[in-house]
Amino acid sequence: MMRQFFRVLEHDRNNRRLRQRHLFALALLVLLLVLNAAASIPLLSPSPYNSYTLQAMAWREGQAHLPEDMPHLELAIKDGRYYVSFPPVPSLPIYLLTFLLGGHVPDGLLVKFYILIAYYALCRLLTRSGWREGRAASMSFLLCVASAMLPLLLSGAVWYQAQVMAFMWTILAMEALFGGKPTSGLLFYALAVGCRPFNALYGPLMMGLYIYRSQHSEPVSNLWQRVRSLLPGIAVGLCVAAAYAWYNMLRFGHPLEFGHNYLPEFSFQGGKQFSFSHIPSNIRSYIFSLPFEHSGDAFTLKRFGFSLFLANPILLLLLYWAVRDGVKKQLTGEKLAILLTFLLHLLLLLSHRTFGGYQYGARYAVDLIPYTVLYLMFDFAEEKWTKPLVMVMILGLCLAIYGSLVIVLPH
Repeated sequence: MMRQFFRVLEHDRNNRRLRQRHLFALALLVLLLVLNAAASIPLLSPSPYNSYTLQAMAWREGQAHLPEDMPHLELAIKDGRYYVSFPPVPSLPIYLLTFLLGGHVPDGLLVKFYILIAYYALCRLLTRSGWREGRAASMSFLLCVASAMLPLLLSGAVWYQAQVMAFMWTILAMEALFGGKPTSGLLFYALAVGCRPFNALYGPLMMGLYIYRSQHSEPVSNLWQRVRSLLPGIAVGLCVAAAYAWYNMLRFGHPLEFGHNYLPEFSFQGGKQFSFSHIPSNIRSYIFSLPFEHSGDAFTLKRFGFSLFLANPILLLLLYWAVRDGVKKQLTGEKLAILLTFLLHLLLLLSHRTFGGYQYGARYAVDLIPYTVLYLMFDFAEEKWTKPLVMVMILGLCLAIYGSLVIVLPH
């Protein structure tokens, strides 16, 4: 009877912990719905920038190209045909939904579904790393919305879908890999690359950290066993990569070409998509630029980006933690690996000509947020949960809410 009594107590305790998790999920959903209504963004209608839906409908007709040009979309042009110039993974769930909804898939709802999945995966990841449920839930909430991510969650525009889905798959990959499911983790990682190709940098880093972590736990007890546990996932990932290569060959004749080099601005108008020559100007605009500019008699929020560290304060905190850990001689090998990969990823993003164009803050930098999650995993549980952190993240959330209402794609 006593055993049953304690089992009931434990069950009630677990329910209370999960209740906190669900409450923050509800807060996340309410925030998004309120902002959708305040910005007058239709919730149940397809976005005008629904390239992934158009691609899915073309697949149903047995075609890899679209039937006609859509001037407001970033379409690649090759041999007089028009192609979606983005990796194809976000079209996969939409393809299934088209059999129910045709070409009227409410992609704005999809991005909210994706971020809720990412939120719950973050909660599991942090609690498994030693965080208490309440703090794990609140931190997961802030990681999802206190950044340039927030405006992306209000619209199903093609650019936004790709980034939000990439974030979801990357977080799911971490949660599965470090939860003892390396095959699932590497499959999710491969799917993230099929949304944002530079997310390929996460793979070697995560596998290296997985091997390091497994070295100190059972049942993986030696190097060969650790590596061998990754082999099925690597094989699955290579199969996914082969599918991307085949689709790229079918459309553009090159296994690594997703279509951006066939955009008019890069194919025959003389622009360069990626170049080291873009980095100095992008550093000025997206590292050191302030959020507001003087316009007439007032200050207005910049509509073509500002410092990625102000728009995504968690990235500023990551640099602060790394510097502090270095000063205290607590910058371990795994933390250094996370920091260096983060900086390499950032450098590659800064080599892009536009770094996101019309946007709140610096939306490309949303791709870097999972590095902070890895850093938190390899630190002392909850050590980083301080009042300054909470204040900085809440300020970031307030600015993101304002930006979401001021900088809105035409719809």
